[in-house]
Amino acid sequence: QCLYQFLAFVPPSNESLRKPGTASVMVDTQHPLTLLLNSSVGDKDLCKIQYHFGEFGNYSLVVKTLSTSTQTVSCDLIINEGPINSYLPILFAFLVYMGILAILIAGRLLMKIDPVRNWVYKKLNPRATDRMINSELGSPNTTDSINCDPTPHPWSTASRRRLHSLDTFRGLSLVIMVFVNYGGGKYWFFKHESWNGLTVADLVFPWFVFIMGTSIALALGSMLRWGSSKWKVLRKILWRTFVLILLGIIVVNPNYCLGPLSWDNLRIPGVLQRLGFTYLVVAALELLFTRADSGTWEGRFPALQDILPYWPQWIFILVLEAIWLCLTFLLPVPDCPRGYIGPGGIGDFGRYPNCTGGAAGYIDRLLLGEKHMYQHPSSGVTYQTTMPYDPEGILGTINSIVMAFLGLQAGKITLLYKDQHKQIMSRFVIWGIVMGIISAILTKCSKEEGFIPINKNLWSISYVTTTSCFAYILLLLIYYLVDVKNWWSGAPFLYPGMNSILVYIGHQVFANYFPFKWKMQDSQSHAEHLIQNLTATTLWVVISYILYRRRIFWKI
Repeated sequence: QCLYQFLAFVPPSNESLRKPGTASVMVDTQHPLTLLLNSSVGDKDLCKIQYHFGEFGNYSLVVKTLSTSTQTVSCDLIINEGPINSYLPILFAFLVYMGILAILIAGRLLMKIDPVRNWVYKKLNPRATDRMINSELGSPNTTDSINCDPTPHPWSTASRRRLHSLDTFRGLSLVIMVFVNYGGGKYWFFKHESWNGLTVADLVFPWFVFIMGTSIALALGSMLRWGSSKWKVLRKILWRTFVLILLGIIVVNPNYCLGPLSWDNLRIPGVLQRLGFTYLVVAALELLFTRADSGTWEGRFPALQDILPYWPQWIFILVLEAIWLCLTFLLPVPDCPRGYIGPGGIGDFGRYPNCTGGAAGYIDRLLLGEKHMYQHPSSGVTYQTTMPYDPEGILGTINSIVMAFLGLQAGKITLLYKDQHKQIMSRFVIWGIVMGIISAILTKCSKEEGFIPINKNLWSISYVTTTSCFAYILLLLIYYLVDVKNWWSGAPFLYPGMNSILVYIGHQVFANYFPFKWKMQDSQSHAEHLIQNLTATTLWVVISYILYRRRIFWKI
């Protein structure tokens, strides 16, 4: 539903020289395009062709006049040079990483041979690093180092064992996030969707929020069991929130590209800011209603013991979601239809060019000011929007809180069914199915035609239910492989998962420095971009591994 945009003027042919009029243009290859040919006389539509062009292909649209009197023409699309297979670099990169993995597995098998292992140990003398410290966004450990009380506690070793699946999940999300932020090889599916829809890049931030919620449940319960008062825990929550927001505003601020940072152009929302505020709300909500003893619930419906005892929390979350729905669909926005959630610009046939994001954009512009928002939203590429719009804005924070709360639910399941792997995994499956059903209803299983489309810019509720569905299923698989069967240690994602704040801030601060970035010979080459982006991402994994081996963990 986009307005047609002027592409080129084709001059009339030169009859005396029998030379046709020609015009050369470049077109986008991400989406199918509709080419409309108009007559310069009378503005009559002569022909319309819809086609999905391929990367670096060369095409000709040959137009021939069949009847001058009726202005009838024929339009034929000819492929002069076929498009390239732009996915071959991905295949090559996959094979390279699989080769490295095969070498590592072979090395591990060799280490099981006693003479080889003894020789290596004698040469390297490695030190074990089994003792993990808390991760910075809430430890998934069921113990916490905040309490230095040496008094022994009657919990078993199994209950104190760290769940490596949570660090692995967080690390996987972070690695994909780093790769995407560095460019993702310039592939469209490693970029954020322009408006409605979902790409790989749109999955990682909500997954990070989800696992943060899971960690909150385990960390707070641990601290309270070890004797920390709720006031002491609350002070720690407030401090973490303050540091995260401060880091987001001062250190990781995209408006640095506009010059020295000043209040005039300071972007107030951001990824770390949203993480900090979401952490504050969900952690405070859990702290208010959690108990130091997480024994079995004795009430009715024991199958719902991870939900019913926490009904005040659910009421709070449902009220928050009702607020989001009311503001999104009922708040009057000047010069925009009520309930509009479109991209504005040339979308919706250009009827609402200044309505990008509807109520969400309006609230941010009203409360923050246009200069304190993100200036280059993803909607500007396809829909040519001119209004600033912040994907980490105020209204969307409500649904990020909902996302973290769904992750909190996964943490409660892990606590309530401690070491009961079948119970934990079955509940992950149930929650994944429920979230998937809700998503199917809200979206009508379509990209554009649903009641509430999946939209990362808006953080729509369907976006939350869809990504949480994927999160539950992915966490189930990692939990089964890492913590139940011990078939996988979680490497290499475990290492950045245990130093997530350092890796996230580091990859942002050093994004434009060698060896994370260098001048390329061909800026249009997927292969060169992919090599650069994968190299940078791999370097951060290596850095996090070195820090892990040296027991260096940056926590807030």
